Parts: sequence; C-alpha cells; structure tokens
Amino acid sequence: MSHIFPWQRVASGANLLGDDGRLAVTIFEEVTALAARTGAINLGQGYPDDDGPAFMAEAARRAILEGRNQYAPGAGIPELREAVAGHQRLHYGLDLDPETEVVVSTGATEAIAAAVLAFVSPGDEVLTFEPFYDAYGATIALAGGVHRTVPLRSPDFQPDPDRLAAAVTDRTRMIILNTPHNPTGAVFGPEVLARIVELAILHDCIIVSDEVYEHLTFGVRHVPVASLPGAWDRTLTISSAGKTFSYTGWKIGWASGPAPLVAALRTVKQFLSYSSGPAFQPAVAEALALPLESFAGLARDLETKRDLLAGGLEEAGLEVYRPAGTYFILADVAPLGLSDAAELARRMPAELGVAAIPVSAFCHADGARATRSLLRFAFCKRRDVLDEASRRLAGMARMADGPVPGPRRPGDRGRP
Repeated sequence: MSHIFPWQRVASGANLLGDDGRLAVTIFEEVTALAARTGAINLGQGYPDDDGPAFMAEAARRAILEGRNQYAPGAGIPELREAVAGHQRLHYGLDLDPETEVVVSTGATEAIAAAVLAFVSPGDEVLTFEPFYDAYGATIALAGGVHRTVPLRSPDFQPDPDRLAAAVTDRTRMIILNTPHNPTGAVFGPEVLARIVELAILHDCIIVSDEVYEHLTFGVRHVPVASLPGAWDRTLTISSAGKTFSYTGWKIGWASGPAPLVAALRTVKQFLSYSSGPAFQPAVAEALALPLESFAGLARDLETKRDLLAGGLEEAGLEVYRPAGTYFILADVAPLGLSDAAELARRMPAELGVAAIPVSAFCHADGARATRSLLRFAFCKRRDVLDEASRRLAGMARMADGPVPGPRRPGDRGRP
C-alpha cells in the first residue's frame, strides 16, 4: 500500500511502526502484561499505587452527587481556570487572565497535541530533547512536522549548548521543552532555559513547555520558562493535576499563556475532547489552592521514596543517576556486564519479579543505541513495595549469566 494514512504517521512518530509496515506492540504494554502474568512488581509504568489527597476524592464525590455530570464549558469551569491563574501567580509571579489565558484539557497530553496541531504545518521542524515522551513524536508526525532532537546524556542529562544552537534554525517552528524531564529526571538549569528563549526569539519559534512534574523536584526549584525575560509572548505552559496529586486517571490538565496562543490551542482542543471531567475539575481547583507547604510536603515524601529505590539499585550493582525531579530514576546495567536493557526488561518480570522500562523506548535509532544499557524505574509507589523491589533487585547480577535472550522483536518503543 503506497498511501500513508494519518494513523501510520502517528505510529511511526511514536516508534511503533516496523520497517515492514506492521504495527508493533509497545514495550510498555509488553512489560506490563509480563508483570501481570508473573506477579512482578511493576516499576515500569509511572502511576502511583495509592490515591492522592482524600479531600479531592470527597470533593469529586460531592460534585457528582450535586449533579455536575454534564458537559463542562469547553475552556474549563471558571473556578478551575481561576485556580490555575491563582496558582501561577502564587508560585511563579505570573499574572494570568483566567478568561483568555487559561484553557482546561483532558490531561496534559491533549493540550500538547492541540498545541502541535494548532501551530505545526507539514514540513515544519519541531525540536524536542531526547529521550522524549512518545506523544511528542506521535503528534508531530500527525501534523506532518519534522521531528528533530537534541540528546540528553548522563550524568547530568543537560543539553549541550552547541548542539542545541545548531539544532534550532529558521525551519524550526516549535521547541517542546519538558522540565522536570521524563524519563531522565533532569531539571534544566537557568542557563539552559535562557538559551532556549534566546534561540526561540532569534528564529521566531513557539515554545511549548510541558511542566507536569513542576512540584515534584528534589533540592532544586522549578522555574517556568514563561517567567524568563522575552519568553511570555511565545510560550504555552502545560501542566496537570495527575502527577502532582496522584490522580493520574482523572486526566485534568491545562494550558496557559498569551491569549492569542491559548485561543489557537483552544480552537483545536474543542474538536478533540471538547470537555471532560466536570466533577473532577472542582476538586482540582480546591487542590491548586493549597498552601505552599503542602506542595513541598508532596515532594519530600517522593524524595524519600527516590532515595529508598536508589539505594536498592546501587546495592544491586547498577550505576544510578539520582533524579532532580519526576517519578523516575535511571540506572545503567553495564556495570553488571549487561548491555541490552530492552531484552533485560523482558526477562526481569519472570526472573526477578520486578518490571522496568528500557530508556531506548523514548528514543529514535541513534538515541536508542546511546542509551541501550539504561533502565527506567518508577518510584511513585508505597515504601513497602519499594523495599520488596529492592530485595528482589539484589539478584540482578546473576542475570548476566542467565538465559540467552530471544530474537529482537518490534515494540521497544512506546508509552511512558
């Protein structure tokens, strides 16, 4: 078949289309199925195993019983848009008009898709940092854009300034920034953010800043790129309630920025989901009004879990890169004499009772080769779960002499 359908572009952009045109099963789906079948502890997918604050669940229950079950306004309920504006003012000193500069979305992923589809035309270049969240590649391809990347390499996972400058040209329509960064856990420094803004101004491109882990940083403060000099007029900032408050299934996100950019995003978004979560939106509005210390407490709790799992991985003999933010920690299996993290991820559920995701799943071909020995583990789990996972990971060294891996299959790429 010579004709290329949009779904094939999406699959190709997300690294899910094989050279023979067959749709591959994602490594995330494969590893999750293996974990379920073997009873392994699933540290692959990034979702908490406990619900978030009880008052949010109670607020949602109350809203359902009060009849808030029909369509919400396409831009989001007024109290949530006002809460987002208040949150940005309290935490970052950004003054937003909730009527024109905030739109609520079905999770951050919809806002990202709407932003890309709103501004990227066929042939336009879009820059992301690699490893990258696969939805970036999928939506860039759906829009007909050209996906360029700048690598993030250990140990600090910060972009090289020269490679960054070379990658942004007059063909670049959009820079998609993700800080704190999934999967590396890096928080981009102020000099990196300032350079991104400089390049965006120089080449007249839009910045889309994915900040869903904004409150989950450890020992470093998150700085929104929109707060930097010269950035506001060209920046869409995207976040959500799912990661911060541990309600990932609610899918309540938002985008904010200058009115013309938000209006363009909203125009596309209304023909994707139109609206969603009418009973969840009031609960999120309540949560966003929490005092600063409440947000700091969420990060401290997660940092304790990070250190717990990091210690277990280090005792198992892996080289561990402790993240500055997010739910995730990367570990290199090379010190154990292992090199192929993708095949190792397929063996671990049955042989170790723990599931993880290879970092190559977040990369194009060159990046996949450079990150071939890295695994991503999620530490947004209960402490007893992380303790047991650490105990099981102590046996990883013996996998170097374990069964010979089978032939490589499609599906080493896919959903975070």
